Amino acid sequence: MNIQAIPTEARNPATLKIDEVSTMEMLQMLNDEDKKAAQAVEKHLQQIAAAADAMVEKFAAGGRIVYSGAGTSGRIGFMDASEIPPTYNVPQGRVIALMAGGTAAFAQAVEGAEDDAAQGAKDLQDIGFSPDDVFVGLAASGRTPYVIGGAEYAKDLGAVTVSITCNQDIGSPLNSVVDFPIGVYAGPEAITGSTRMKAGTVQKLVINMLSTAVMVKMGKVYSNLMVNVQIKNEKLRARAFGIIKEVTAAPDEEISHALTKAENDVALAIFMLLSGLEVCEAREKMQTHNGHIKQAMKFSW
Repeated sequence: MNIQAIPTEARNPATLKIDEVSTMEMLQMLNDEDKKAAQAVEKHLQQIAAAADAMVEKFAAGGRIVYSGAGTSGRIGFMDASEIPPTYNVPQGRVIALMAGGTAAFAQAVEGAEDDAAQGAKDLQDIGFSPDDVFVGLAASGRTPYVIGGAEYAKDLGAVTVSITCNQDIGSPLNSVVDFPIGVYAGPEAITGSTRMKAGTVQKLVINMLSTAVMVKMGKVYSNLMVNVQIKNEKLRARAFGIIKEVTAAPDEEISHALTKAENDVALAIFMLLSGLEVCEAREKMQTHNGHIKQAMKFSW
């Protein structure tokens, strides 16, 4: 396919004179284009919801979420995979990012790595990818061989497969491989072919939606509070304390005592304070209800 026929490689008529205008006019052009990313994603919420529900089912059963990408797309997957554990107290290894060219490519491009479809499959084999896991392929063009190779391998195993592309079904063979194709086209880039811009924003928005939906459904939040935050430093300790205070309105001394007994498990401390249960019984009920505070509260009386 001629590269000009790929939508994300098209020229944007709105920015043809971006190199002639003032800085303020340039920024207005860029901002106008960025606005289109969220609007484009909104048109695909049903597809995103369907993918999220399938991911929740697998994740709840113990499966992993595995992102695969190259370049900007791969780095977006890596960012999400690295942020989920501390944000939601998810064990390392439950959300994984694979990158064309290996870990070195996260910091510096490895030329040609994205064209190796066989390596995309091999990287999945190397982590013991199984039908219990979820494959999420990120490729702005939808044509990256490394990601397609991984998607085909995952699909052949019978795993749930998802794509996040920015060319819809036009020129996007990745979308034709997976169970849940999410193809969001926000129009040509302000700088022709620079998919780190709107296409990158689209992928970040969609991956945030998917992983956040999984974590919410898994009971990792209470209302809209991060009740499973890991207390790794003083800032996070203060945040955790504030979250417990917000939910329970308990005196500071009681909050500190509950956190100590719960060994810094914020959700458990909240449940102890709300239910009045001691730590062992509270932990048992929380485990029975997969960490959902509200569900545990319904059956704690």
